[in-house]
Amino acid sequence: MSARLPLLLRQLRSPQLPGRPRLLRALGRASSGGGGGCGGGEAPLGQQRLRDSQAGSSRGPGSRAPPARDSIVREVIQNSKEVLSLLQEKNPAFKPVLAVIQAGEDNLMQEINQKLAEEAGLNITHICLPADSSEDEIIDEILKINEDSRVHGLALQISETSFSSKILHALKPEKDVDGVTDVNLGKLVRGDAHDCFVSPVARAVIELLEKSGVNLDGKKILVIGAHGSLEATLQCLFQRKGSMTMSSQWKAPQLQSKLHEADVVIFGSPKPEEVPLSWIQQGTTVLNCSHDFLSGKLGCSSPGIHGHSLIAEDVSLLAAALRIQNMVGSGRRWLREQQYRRWKLHCLKLQPLSPVPSDIEISRAQTPKAVDVLAKEIGLLEDEIEIYGRSKAKVRLSLLERLKDQADGKYVLVAGITPTPLGEGKSTVTIGLVQAMTAHLNVNSFACLRQPSQGPTFGVKGGAAGGGYAQVIPMEEFNLHLTGDIHAITAANNLLAAAIDTRILHENTQTDKALYNRLVPSVNGIREFSKIQLARLKVSFQLVVAVKENRDLVLDTNDRFLRKITAQFDIAVASEIMAVLALTDSLKDMKERLGRMVVASDKNGQPVTADDLGVTGALTVLMKDAIKPNLMQTLEGTPVFVHAGPFANIAHGNSSVLADKIALKLVGEEGFVVTEAGFGADIGMEKFFNIKCRASGLVPNVVVLVATVRALKMHGGGPSVTAGVPLKKEYTEENLQLVADGCCNLKKQIQIAQLFGVPVVVALNVFKTDTRAEIDLVCELAKQAGAFDAVPCYHWSVGGKGSVDLAWAVSEAAHKGSRFQFLYDVQLPIVEKIRTIAQAVYGARDIELSSEAQSKIDRYTEQGFGNLPICMAKTHLSLSHQPDKKGVPKDFILPITDVRASIGAGFIYPLVGTMSTMPGLPTRPCFYDIDLDTETEQVQGLF
Repeated sequence: MSARLPLLLRQLRSPQLPGRPRLLRALGRASSGGGGGCGGGEAPLGQQRLRDSQAGSSRGPGSRAPPARDSIVREVIQNSKEVLSLLQEKNPAFKPVLAVIQAGEDNLMQEINQKLAEEAGLNITHICLPADSSEDEIIDEILKINEDSRVHGLALQISETSFSSKILHALKPEKDVDGVTDVNLGKLVRGDAHDCFVSPVARAVIELLEKSGVNLDGKKILVIGAHGSLEATLQCLFQRKGSMTMSSQWKAPQLQSKLHEADVVIFGSPKPEEVPLSWIQQGTTVLNCSHDFLSGKLGCSSPGIHGHSLIAEDVSLLAAALRIQNMVGSGRRWLREQQYRRWKLHCLKLQPLSPVPSDIEISRAQTPKAVDVLAKEIGLLEDEIEIYGRSKAKVRLSLLERLKDQADGKYVLVAGITPTPLGEGKSTVTIGLVQAMTAHLNVNSFACLRQPSQGPTFGVKGGAAGGGYAQVIPMEEFNLHLTGDIHAITAANNLLAAAIDTRILHENTQTDKALYNRLVPSVNGIREFSKIQLARLKVSFQLVVAVKENRDLVLDTNDRFLRKITAQFDIAVASEIMAVLALTDSLKDMKERLGRMVVASDKNGQPVTADDLGVTGALTVLMKDAIKPNLMQTLEGTPVFVHAGPFANIAHGNSSVLADKIALKLVGEEGFVVTEAGFGADIGMEKFFNIKCRASGLVPNVVVLVATVRALKMHGGGPSVTAGVPLKKEYTEENLQLVADGCCNLKKQIQIAQLFGVPVVVALNVFKTDTRAEIDLVCELAKQAGAFDAVPCYHWSVGGKGSVDLAWAVSEAAHKGSRFQFLYDVQLPIVEKIRTIAQAVYGARDIELSSEAQSKIDRYTEQGFGNLPICMAKTHLSLSHQPDKKGVPKDFILPITDVRASIGAGFIYPLVGTMSTMPGLPTRPCFYDIDLDTETEQVQGLF
């Protein structure tokens, strides 16, 4: 402890005459000071006190020896320092911050706070306001500190008259290290002292009395002139010590008689001159905690007390030290809250109907929680979300820094068997599973889904919010626009395409001198390169664009006519910028990936990047909000991240790495994050493992493989399934033979998952036409094929409780352990990586490369891109390249017609067979049924 602080302890020592009242008094009140200005130098009162402390500190003969002057404070600060050191062993960067809002001038208390905080290893900041600051001005500062995640404790040094209920209500209880809020007082009264902050002043009073040898059991304690939290806390603490506590105001008619009875007297406010000290019986112990006395407004001594022989101790210095102790406790609590804890989630109740209504009717029948309420429930801070309307919010990436030391939860991937054109319900299973875990088993869980494209929403398949009683709500907002991420991707792609075209035009039509004069214009006789131009000058190259690659115009709607336009079009969700968004792990990384995107080759065959065109910064600006995951909720009020939406057949088919990483931190080490990969395991799951897991470094614990009796019957030889056409009777009546024959596809998909060393749980998404015999047969055959377990699921008809068995199975499989491995080494040649996927995953005999594909492979290898993973663009309707080949096709040659490169995203993508990156709409698209009620503004026809 510095040399300055013992002086503050010694200054209050005064001679004591035998038989006179013992007075323990204080410099200042830790929970409130007399005002605040934060000027430098010591106030005159502080100087006087220092002089007083040096003038003498002897005790009169016969007085009772007080405790060691500074040993108590030293002990408290040392204890706080040791506890903080232990916390910092596991969290080296952690340093609690105390904010003190001070109004008026009390430089002495400011200095004491600062020195004690430094001694203990804390940071402290003073917010200095004028003495005449209004209530609203003080509250404004309180609210700022409340929401500042860097601050762990807040103390108010304001006048007693400023402690209004409005100010106290504004203070966050979890930051109230002075224990003045109703919440902290209530917990103390109920006996929950371990779960609240207790007034440091009241604790200092008890500590000093006990250290002075006063046995409080059975003593009569009189608290005079105290108000609010201090009075209530003193009464509570004294009663816990077995004392009989009385309260009185200075002008109470019975004051003299109460003083005669009291063994201990506590001054909670200045003693008026008309109350003589003689009213206090000899031998009575007196402590002065009055605010005005402590702040020095009455001078260096209190009227009617000066001249008496006293044993004096420093309540305020000890209270300041105990506040530091509370701060360390606040920091410990904050760290604990960053670690795993079960959410106190208010789940929404479901009232399932039979027959099950339409998805949109179910969605509208449920009122979602306000998204800020959901965010708070799952541990997000107010400054970590950006609210869009009432039911959506973006989550800021700063959360990852705050939770960087938090252990990840379990990582679950939902994939599927080869689907029918109708889809088999992977999104529905994903939602049903997290509803079961969180709403019914009280386990932290998060669903991470892709944002749906307008293509299928307005085409055949419809929306992707799940279905029945396992949905993301509101489903209209989920399926349409959301927060505009796909529109940002569209704008960024089209800006990049325009940048290519304009560069080609101007390089081909201008001399070098004219081009330079326009690129670096002279302004007032000075030429200045832009930041990105300077960056490119560091790279020695000559940019002469000769071959425009596959940097295409994009839009987020299916339109096959655009395939015939000379300028190529892609759907937005198949674009490289969408892939970049899905695979990036930070804003800096996204900018670098965008800059690395190869958009053309120069005349020497070298790649030309977005950075070369000088457009990287502009692309990043367009994408700066899209990088933040979108928070929504399920029908039962459990959290969902919706972020990125690459198709799985013509892109890598997984939601964002960032959403998964944030969710894994939020659920904690005992929680679960359930994410979904598009289409069958041969498509979305293979890319999840070989591309997404390579980019993220995350290791999956379990694969949930979704199957339906309907799809299995199709693979067993059933009639074709066509969207918009009623199902044949084979699909609505029991047919065990078709089911058994179709389980070959299920077995193959289980084997594909096992290639990666991850346990598989089969989730049979049950339809109302499925029979018990069919359900039992699928589950039995799945287990025989190597599944860890196989469970029928009924979430579509009843919500989360219909998937509780699945939740238990997934939990057991996750604790079994994963032996995850990649399918191939990225250092293999491009052709060998393609062949490995074709043979090991699809079951092909071999691959066949077109001359165009071989030429592209050679070029990418020569350009240094041969060590990237592979993203196959293939039909999702068959394990082969032929959509009509169901079951498990064998002995086929997989044709590779073209190969493209997404260098910024970080993969090579071969096009298999006749795959196109611009889907088309059906004869009767969904948009025929979608409309808006102009009276209610409700969307109609979505499903």
